[in-house]
Amino acid sequence: MIPPSIVNVIKDKYETLRPELDEKARRLWAATEANSIGHGGIRAVSRATGLAISTIRIGQAEIERPSKIHKEQEARRIRRKGAGRKVIIEQDSQLLEVLDLLVEPSSRGDPMSPLRWTCKSTRKLANELSAMGHIVSHTKVGQLLSGLNYSLQGTRKKMEGASHPDRNAQFEFIYNQVKDFQFRNQPVISVDTKKKELIGRFANGGTEYQPKGKPEEVETYDFPSLADEKGIPYGVFDVTNNRGWVSVGTDHDTSQFAVNTIRQWWYQMGQHAYPRADKILITADGGGSNGSRNRLWKYELQRFVDETKIAVTVCHFPPGTSKWNKIEHRMFSHITKNWRGRPITSHEVMVNLIANTTTEAGLTIQAALDLKEYPTGIKVSDNVMKSLSMEENDFHGEWNYTVSPSIN
Repeated sequence: MIPPSIVNVIKDKYETLRPELDEKARRLWAATEANSIGHGGIRAVSRATGLAISTIRIGQAEIERPSKIHKEQEARRIRRKGAGRKVIIEQDSQLLEVLDLLVEPSSRGDPMSPLRWTCKSTRKLANELSAMGHIVSHTKVGQLLSGLNYSLQGTRKKMEGASHPDRNAQFEFIYNQVKDFQFRNQPVISVDTKKKELIGRFANGGTEYQPKGKPEEVETYDFPSLADEKGIPYGVFDVTNNRGWVSVGTDHDTSQFAVNTIRQWWYQMGQHAYPRADKILITADGGGSNGSRNRLWKYELQRFVDETKIAVTVCHFPPGTSKWNKIEHRMFSHITKNWRGRPITSHEVMVNLIANTTTEAGLTIQAALDLKEYPTGIKVSDNVMKSLSMEENDFHGEWNYTVSPSIN
């Protein structure tokens, strides 16, 4: 028994096509539908279209004789085979070659290429081809490009610096460190600075629901000179518990600011989540305020370690892999989604938007404003560096090291 829903679908299709079909075309179409259904198809199509079962059977017999049908189609042909307008590439044998040379990526470096510094739209390509004596429409250019295996494509973010030969080995090292710390119930945090934000009525990407005809009005331009202030979010993400802390700075993104954010996370969240912790693992990018070569970063970590009596192990991601940092896609990306379409008009707005960011996976974030001043240009001497209680790992000690409490 064919379900009524299938019969109704066939009926709708037939009612749409019937005005365009002659008697023979109707029975061939009906026979095709019946064949596609299989057992019971003839009765279902007959019930849906009103065509006699015998008519549908005749159509099936005709489908089984394709050679005869082909001869009849040839007999009905208006023009003889091969008649009509010649294909443009037959009229202009050099057209495809010239078009390929215009679009070929290697021509971007050719100073003689007429389209080196322009957007290669189909209209511009058609104009250039016409100027060279190859008359063609922009629509036809699009069809020819498809035949040459070209397509519209945007750019893809992939070039982030040369790949280090020990890149994968460092990833494996970090992975093993994380698993070891988690096994011993020791905190594992991912840290980084989010993009600096201008405070004021500036456009923010994305949309959100507003009363119809009443969108948020923002500045036409986002010049820094128009900003009231700036906000610098530095984040700490607890990888194990899926919880985060963000300090919104107002001065400079320095190592002092970075480590003070870690300090705030520890006193506000970390020590309560890990009351028996004696060591913290930090995964961080290789540059910026928490960079692997940043002396002030390591000096400030020593101060934090001496203050809390908790050792800190740091593992930096290798060059060109900053987007692998957990905080990027497990916390910062959700913060960006939460304030889409909303102008950040004050530090308080920024803090509240961050603090109210949650996910179905259970992410929660605490945030606070940091009004302290963090001057730039602070130097750490060689003697001070030698005094640090820091031990470099045998495997890439410049990326992996542990800072322990100083021995007084």
